[in-house]
Amino acid sequence: MTETSERLQVVFVGHVDHGKSTLLGRLYADTGSLPDGHLEKVRQICARQGKAFEYAFLFDAFLEEQEQGITIDTARTFFNWQNRQYLILDAPGHKEFLKNMVSGAARAEAAVLIIDAQEGVQEQSRRHGYLLSLLGVRQLTVAVNKMDLVEYREAAFDEISRGSRHFLRELNLEPAHVIPVSAREGDNVAKPTRRMPWYGGPTLLESLASFQKLPARSDQPLRFPVQDVYKFDARRIVAGRVETGELRVGDTVVFSPSNKSSVVKSIEAFNAVPPEAVGAGRSTGFTLSEQIFVERGEIASLQEMPPEVCTRFRANVFWMGPNPLSRGAKYRLRLTTAEVEMELEDILTVTDAVTLARITRCDRLERNDVAQVVIKTRKPLALDRFADIDATGRFVIVDGCDIWGGGIVIEPLKDSQEPFRREARLRDLKWRAGEVGLSERGERNGHHPGIILFTGERGSGKARLARLLERRLFGDGRQVYLLDGKNLQMGLCSDLSDWNGAEMVRRFGEVAQVLLRAGLIVVSTTNTFSVSEHQIIRTLVHPHPVLTIHLSPCEEELPEQTDLGLVTRNDLSPAVERILEKMRELAILL
Repeated sequence: MTETSERLQVVFVGHVDHGKSTLLGRLYADTGSLPDGHLEKVRQICARQGKAFEYAFLFDAFLEEQEQGITIDTARTFFNWQNRQYLILDAPGHKEFLKNMVSGAARAEAAVLIIDAQEGVQEQSRRHGYLLSLLGVRQLTVAVNKMDLVEYREAAFDEISRGSRHFLRELNLEPAHVIPVSAREGDNVAKPTRRMPWYGGPTLLESLASFQKLPARSDQPLRFPVQDVYKFDARRIVAGRVETGELRVGDTVVFSPSNKSSVVKSIEAFNAVPPEAVGAGRSTGFTLSEQIFVERGEIASLQEMPPEVCTRFRANVFWMGPNPLSRGAKYRLRLTTAEVEMELEDILTVTDAVTLARITRCDRLERNDVAQVVIKTRKPLALDRFADIDATGRFVIVDGCDIWGGGIVIEPLKDSQEPFRREARLRDLKWRAGEVGLSERGERNGHHPGIILFTGERGSGKARLARLLERRLFGDGRQVYLLDGKNLQMGLCSDLSDWNGAEMVRRFGEVAQVLLRAGLIVVSTTNTFSVSEHQIIRTLVHPHPVLTIHLSPCEEELPEQTDLGLVTRNDLSPAVERILEKMRELAILL
């Protein structure tokens, strides 16, 4: 096999029955890329089933697909031509399988849109064009297929060429070529044809050769989403995949959104000499010079170029769920290995993916809608703009147990926590750590640090329950401290006026995070602060877990960010047990 210098990923899309699979089958046959005997094997299968041979059957490998006459999954195959390997993503055209098409296009560097010469631009043609634009695919060729059915007429081709260029320009897409082809007859697929002397442009294969390889991911900033952390004896191995950039022994890496940092001590290898560096696309594991606690979902980067961290961002999304994606409802968002709760904070624009018309709807997205929205996550999320780093700028949306949508990050948005998040990041990067690590403290104490915040109306029993919890934890041998905001108000914050609440809560959060770094469990009643200011505390002590408990004399709707609601009783012992159980769920107690 000829050695290739690079690989290009190209997605083929098109309206159902516009001949996409036939075109791909012909492309592989005419370039000699089929396995030995494959063509004859497919011919024999067709003969046994009483079907006329079609080139589409070379690509539609599953018998179920042949029986239905449609491609139901994204096939991935490749061929080599002129010192380049082409990875072909065959995305389904039927609208019921639009989700599969999106998963295929999300990995593409270029695209081929197939349009039937008889039918012209159809519903799926427009929708696929829109999704290619939405997903950032900019290199595009349009193949006008089935020219044999319109007797190879130039006028028929010109009409479709003008129409396709017009609707693609509306999507900010400019096709590099519009090529008349006949997949069944092989015209202009891999070789020029004499049947269309009026056409002097490239063949489809030549147009693929004109596509440029996108910048290598190894040239981008380091992004290493943490898949898991494995403990072997006294070592912790951080495992995952280098999505972009390069990881080297001796690098100082920062984990986002937690802001924890350490130096790469070693890169692990199985039955091989451990490498000094590992590049983009490689799965690996590494150890750190300091045994800090990191977890799945964080992104490791170099200190100089970390990802953005936010709880709000503007995004382009597409929705394919059977139920609407509703504003204010709770969903799960997955970005690389992270999964967080999310909601649609705002719907900026909604576009009909068929007509490309703007829709005046601001409360929900229906199936097959595409939109520009503002997404709000419950916890801080590390991400990048899709235009900068696609690997960490793409996400999916989960409703129930199924993925029904996804999108790309346009830009992070500031929120009320942004100044405190910036302060925490700067503080953590410059923090001078002692010789005793947090994991060592956890092993000795038998628990991880965490903060327990009690909320509720005056007289609800917060102070009494907080003291009972402190006493119970201390009696169990835990390192615990009751931090009352009023004590800080009388001391550390005595120079502040009553109206300067933001600075008061900032100081409280900084004191709390020092105690957490010492490995303590911090218990606090927060009458001094409003519920809205609790998020500032969460931001300043992140990534330490914060457990918020709301007390009330009867069942009531819980405030936002509350983890546990308890009804006040004379006997608070059961409430203490509920809290201890919740602390175990959050892995504060081991």
